Amino acid sequence: MSRAAKFKAALAVDELTERQARAEHKRLSDEIALHDKLYYEKDAPEISDADYDRLRQRLKAIEDRFPQFVDMFSPTQRVGTTPTTAFAKVRHARPMLSLDNAFTDEELQGFFDRVRRGLERETDLKPDEEIAFNCEPKIDGLSISLRYEDGEFIVGATRGDGTTGEDVTANLRTVEDIPHRLKGKAPRVVDVRGEVYMERQAFEEMNRRQEAAGEKTFANPRNAAAGSLRQLDASITATRPLRFFAYAWGEAEPRSWKTHSEYLKVLRSWGFRVNPLSHLCRTPEEVRAFYRKMSAERPSLPYDIDGVVYKVDRIDWQDQLGFVSRAPRWAIAHKFPAEQARTRLNGILIQVGRTGALTPVADLEPVNVGGVMVARATLHNADEIERLDVRAGDMVIVQRAGDVIPQVLGYVPEQRPKGAHKYHFPTHCPCPLKTRVQSEEGGVVRRCSGGLECPFQQVERLRHFVSRNCFDIDGLGGTHIENFFNDGLLKVPGDIFRLHEKEREIKKREGWGEISVRNLLAAIEARRTISLDRFINAIGIPLIGEATAKILAQEYGDGDAWLDEMLAAARERKKAPDAVKKEKAAVEVGPSYGRLCNVEQIGVTTADAMCAFFNEGHNVEIIRDLRRQLTVEGVARRAIAADAPLRDKTVVFTGELSTMTRDEAKARAEELGAKVTDSVSKKTSLVVVGENAGSKARKATELGIQTMTEDEWVKLSS
Repeated sequence: MSRAAKFKAALAVDELTERQARAEHKRLSDEIALHDKLYYEKDAPEISDADYDRLRQRLKAIEDRFPQFVDMFSPTQRVGTTPTTAFAKVRHARPMLSLDNAFTDEELQGFFDRVRRGLERETDLKPDEEIAFNCEPKIDGLSISLRYEDGEFIVGATRGDGTTGEDVTANLRTVEDIPHRLKGKAPRVVDVRGEVYMERQAFEEMNRRQEAAGEKTFANPRNAAAGSLRQLDASITATRPLRFFAYAWGEAEPRSWKTHSEYLKVLRSWGFRVNPLSHLCRTPEEVRAFYRKMSAERPSLPYDIDGVVYKVDRIDWQDQLGFVSRAPRWAIAHKFPAEQARTRLNGILIQVGRTGALTPVADLEPVNVGGVMVARATLHNADEIERLDVRAGDMVIVQRAGDVIPQVLGYVPEQRPKGAHKYHFPTHCPCPLKTRVQSEEGGVVRRCSGGLECPFQQVERLRHFVSRNCFDIDGLGGTHIENFFNDGLLKVPGDIFRLHEKEREIKKREGWGEISVRNLLAAIEARRTISLDRFINAIGIPLIGEATAKILAQEYGDGDAWLDEMLAAARERKKAPDAVKKEKAAVEVGPSYGRLCNVEQIGVTTADAMCAFFNEGHNVEIIRDLRRQLTVEGVARRAIAADAPLRDKTVVFTGELSTMTRDEAKARAEELGAKVTDSVSKKTSLVVVGENAGSKARKATELGIQTMTEDEWVKLSS
């Protein structure tokens, strides 16, 4: 079943029970987090923009109905993803927010209506008064913030998670479109924001040079721009044909412009390139006409765009409208529909992931879709193939929405070759063991039953282990992992830290010389000390990702305590396999299991998956093998004074706070000794209720939990 079909088949949000909604919320959050990492960090997205936006829209709908699910880890509360460790971190003076999207004319009209209602409520706007919008093409590149002080370029950073980005100043200094010093009169401090991108022709020429030199080629201009800007050696970035358009600002002291259109003129006077297609529209009809014009001109533009951005032109009106969650109320991105092409399906391949999931992949005759040559497309699962009924030799329709690996929409019946055979999903894993494939009960995923004995799973787990958010070992990429594994140099993660024993053997391999081997071994040695959260994430425990690994590290403090508690919880769970039916029964199984179930964002389902993992002896041996070779740094626990007024109290903030941000309120509560959570339960000690509070406030009242207003909280915490 395709992603679009899954959305249609899924229960409407209004029909979900709270239990179903909680499970769906976690699934969506995990999936969005994965795709954020693939897009923002690895520059290798796996789903279409449209599918990604549908995931976010469903998550937002669930949170609107069940606001108690909203917490600091929700994708709706953040932008992008956590900055990597390869670059220093830069905290943005003002957050770099994302934009809400409109895909249909109805959604666009909804935006216009919300803007008008908001301005009529907050200002003296007349019902028939014009609201001008500045419209500009949405460049498909990498968002960047450039900080200037007294006219000098000081630091440049990526968007990162919206609050903190990666310091890529040295690389940005090589981009000709970025002035090192502003011309004319400029504010004492200003953050200029815009998009680094690569033009299509320059991208194709660069790819030809890369291929001729036997170096990595890129899938599309956006990936090429992002990869070029993240080079650790700025001299490499200097050889890449990067361009920059400026279009926004962060901090600006003092600010002289009163409209966005005026700001664009100021940017030009400072020496920046501003998109010449930017246009001021004074009515919704003019906005729609500009969208149609950009859609028609899109193929002839020298760079990729995936939509048009509309911004309320007057800055004072922008300030009045403000922000909601991760996006401004005064701007929106109007996305183009997906691009399509036809090509031949050569066959269907099967890929095996690190959890044993078998994923069918369409092997396509290479075709240009929206400026990108495509030869592969995921077919998701067996149900999707059954629904599409695609067969080897078919002429198929592929779709690409923005910077993505495409999806197969279906086949062209009149062009189906005679004798084309219906595809039958394999009953055995394609790995050398040929183990049987098992279907998950109630699910569409089919998995190899070989577990860690399956070499395909072993390779994928090793790839995960060295990936950016885990051990992040420079020079040990996926291809090297597979080759080393196939040749017997690696079998388990601990073997990575024993590669120095095989230095001579590696040097004899094609493509490996004295310097490259020395660099690899140095990179491995540099990772012999690792933080506990990265260590937990790298192990590859089912249902445990980056965010949950951080929570576990904070809860258990150090590696020894964490491992001891996990083993104890696994033993307790094994002795009582049928005892856990509901979360309230968890503590009856045993203290370690009960503690695990009560860790934030864990619960019984995840705890059971972890216990199953730690009840497998080979998994435990892998961890112990690594512990013998590594230093796993624990998490320093916050010291709380014995007389702290909120010591051992659990506090929840709900509603909108007017005198402080949610982060400031949380920090102050923690200073007073409290633990701050995002959901109300019987364990909650206090709920601070702001404006427009919802179900959390009602639940607190129902449970008899103490509540107080924001003013009362300010008095208590001051």
